[in-house]
Amino acid sequence: MTRWENYLLSAEKIITTYDGSLPLHHFLKPFFKQNPQMGSRDRRCISQLAYAFYRLGHLWKNEMPVKDRLLLGLFLCETQHNEILALLKPEWNEQVTLPVAEKLATVSFNGQSPTPNDIFPFTASLSEGIDAAAFTSACFVQPRLFIRVRKNKQEAITALLQEAGITGEWLADDMLALPNGTNIETVIKNKDWYEIQDASSQQTGQLLTPKPGQRWWDACAASGGKSLLLMDKEPRVQLTVSDVRVSILQNLHERFYTAGIKNYETKALDLTLPVPPQTLDYGSFDGIILDAPCTGSGTWGRSPEHLYFFEEPRINTFHNLQKRIAENVVPLLKKGGSLIYITCSAFKQENEAVVKLICEHTGLQWRDGGIITGYNIGADTMFAAKLVK
Repeated sequence: MTRWENYLLSAEKIITTYDGSLPLHHFLKPFFKQNPQMGSRDRRCISQLAYAFYRLGHLWKNEMPVKDRLLLGLFLCETQHNEILALLKPEWNEQVTLPVAEKLATVSFNGQSPTPNDIFPFTASLSEGIDAAAFTSACFVQPRLFIRVRKNKQEAITALLQEAGITGEWLADDMLALPNGTNIETVIKNKDWYEIQDASSQQTGQLLTPKPGQRWWDACAASGGKSLLLMDKEPRVQLTVSDVRVSILQNLHERFYTAGIKNYETKALDLTLPVPPQTLDYGSFDGIILDAPCTGSGTWGRSPEHLYFFEEPRINTFHNLQKRIAENVVPLLKKGGSLIYITCSAFKQENEAVVKLICEHTGLQWRDGGIITGYNIGADTMFAAKLVK
């Protein structure tokens, strides 16, 4: 048996034992630890096969044998000639450099050709402005690494990248796209010079218009990416950050320390419940960032296993959660203040539908923003809307 056939067997074992209950990269670590005979190249190739399998989404999910699906995924995801395909599917290996859309047009199973809805069977639920074919084609491509440059270090970072032989693409004055897998921390040792942040996430900053002395609240702050965007635009705001998870607030503290952010307050809050008046003052914030919990469907290019295991009823679950959180947050906004509602979802029920309900129930007005389609530049798809009280 060849090395390549062993790779397929190992990948098939992963697929048949993995249940999606934790991120795939966390599952792979103990799997490889139990197989210490596998070198770094082996681990890389087997991981590549597993991720390619899940990038097929729901395409012939319960019909095609696992081995065949592994090879199909490899064909659609690879962009260069591949030794496994050369051995087992030489006709595919000859076409592997074609664009994804052209490769999809060449394959069939049981007499059926794939459609975008076969891969992503929720296309009818996508937000307005999303091209279903382009969005699903992007499922087969690992998004790029994006950094947001801080402290006007563009020239210094460009020099370091050139020295390391890494080619980047400047998409904005402070936004740099790099090849996926770039180990940026070994190239740029000064961690306060940049933030790793997806291009679409950076674009949400266009809706942030802070002024000196204003009070802003990042209500579902997680590790604080949006707060850092805000503070880099105007460091003289009075910032409050909160999250329901105390452990992730510790990650925020570490990230803020690295970035040099010192003046802020934190709160551990469950925003599915009304905010206790003694915790935060109602009607006191000039701006509230609500980066709401969501399906994450706009980021499934980075974690394709979530698409494979996703069930449609969860969209409505998140819709109800987002609506409840928003209704508990809005009363803390000043008259004339702004609510920045953000998701990393591609579903209209989590995006436009929630914003319309917020406006209907609270009197806020949708002034700006909408869907951010990142798939054309190798980025996530997101939604961001500015609502004014």
